[in-house]
Formats: sequence, C-alpha cells, structure tokens
Amino acid sequence: MTLDQIQEWGTAFDDGFFLIGAAILLIEIAKGLFNRSLKGRGFMDMVASISTQIPSVLIEIFVFSFAYAGWALLAENAVPWTLPVTIGTVALTLLACDFIYYWEHRIAHEVRLFWTQHAVHHSSRFMNVSVAIRFGPLEGFLSVLFHTPLVLIGFPPEIVITGILVVLAYQTWIHTELIGKLGVLDAFLNTPANHRVHHGCDDKYIDKNYGGILIIWDRLFGTYQREEERPVYGLKRDFSSVNPFVVWFSELPEFFRELGKAQTLGEGLRYAFGRPGHAAARPKPPAVKQEATEHV
Repeated sequence: MTLDQIQEWGTAFDDGFFLIGAAILLIEIAKGLFNRSLKGRGFMDMVASISTQIPSVLIEIFVFSFAYAGWALLAENAVPWTLPVTIGTVALTLLACDFIYYWEHRIAHEVRLFWTQHAVHHSSRFMNVSVAIRFGPLEGFLSVLFHTPLVLIGFPPEIVITGILVVLAYQTWIHTELIGKLGVLDAFLNTPANHRVHHGCDDKYIDKNYGGILIIWDRLFGTYQREEERPVYGLKRDFSSVNPFVVWFSELPEFFRELGKAQTLGEGLRYAFGRPGHAAARPKPPAVKQEATEHV
C-alpha cells in the first residue's frame, strides 16, 4: 500500500459518506415539506448551518495546508524514524486519530476558549444532516495541535491527515432523527442515537458521548449516556438565532466582554481556560458584614 493509495482511499471514504449524508438530508427535506414542518425558522436554520462552511473552509484550507507543510518538515528533520506504510499502520493511525478526537472534542467542551468555536456546532435547535457541517471557523487549530504528537512519534503526515478526514467524514450520517436505535451497533459505534444525546442540552445529556467513530472511549472514560427520552437540542443558554453572522461568532462577544472585566492576568486565564458556565472571570467579592443598629 502506497501513500497515494491511502489518500485515494481517504478521499473515496469522504465522498462516500458525503453522498450518504446528502441522501439523508434530501429525505429529511422531503419529509419536512410533506408534513409542513420545514418552513420559516427550520429552513433558515439549515441555511445558517450550511453558511458556516464559508469561513470554516476558507480558514481550514490555510490551517491544514500550513499544518501539513509543518508536519512534513518535522517528520523530515526532527523525527529520526517513520513508521512503515502498511495496512496495519493505517489501521493504527485511524484508531489513534479516533482516540485523539475523543479528547480534542472533550476539551473543546470543557475549556471556555475552545468552546467559543465548538459551540457553533451545538447552537442549532434542530437535528438534521446540515448540522454535521455547522462548524466554528477556528476549530481546525485545535485539531492540528492535538494531532501533532502523532507526527512526532513517527506516523507519516499523509496518513494522519487522512485519519482526521475519515473520523470527521464518518460523523456526517449520525446527525439525524430519521434513524432510530441500531441495537448492538450502539454499544461500540457512534450512531445517530448516541450522537443525538451529545447534542442534547438536557442536564443528563450535557457533555456526553464525545466519540468520533467509536463510542467505546466514552464507556472507558465515564462520559457515555444512552438515549432515553428525545433530547432538547441546542445550547443550554437561550440561543436560537438563524442569522448566519450571529451563528458564526455566537460565543465571542460574551467571551471578550467577560475577559475584559478581568482585573489580573490570572483572572483572565482562569476564565479563558476554565469550564464554560462554571468559571468566573473574577472571584466574588467577600460579603460585607452588616453591623446591627438600634433605631431609636
């Protein structure tokens, strides 16, 4: 197996899941038109989801082109060995990329700075295939950061890029309500039922099911939740805008407003790298003790 063959296989995999996602989306649209549920806000939400590709693709072309060039330089000049290109290496790379995606995804939820980008993906109150391509414009930077160690330990950059694309492409079809539970597949794969949970803002569903292709990482690290009642989709806070520009940058105004209130560098860092909704930019002032007074 050559690097060209691997890249061709990755492209074919990506195209295949794109076609599957497109078919599901067409069925979703037809169903929505038939039962008259796809109108007004639902339609505009789809448009907003698709519109996020404008900044996302433009930036990611630059990010991943730069990353590939940087990884190639690292592999050539800083890494004394490279793993051989075999079917086993490709399988191992895919497994490693899926494992890394779990942690990349989890940290995107648990760190306020990174949540400013990933929240875009969760800001829809609907669940359909168009949400699968609803991305924050700068999410690619985190992916590059997390996958760089694979290159440093000898994985060929071409295979790492292919692994990233395969993990993302797989997830296209799981953003739907058309497909119910899939029995034993739900136990080890990220399926539509498992991923609907991930998009739920119900307390029991928040920050669950981070997996890309495999759901076993969630089972191993205690973040698995099976689908029970139908989730309420979207952000926990009140956000339902379908304005593309508001969707693209939905979290940034509040982030910079709160960051600007920080009185010290430490407070700013605690806010930027704390948990969304849990970390305050500033500590609360101590309560003022009220002295009792006599009224004459």
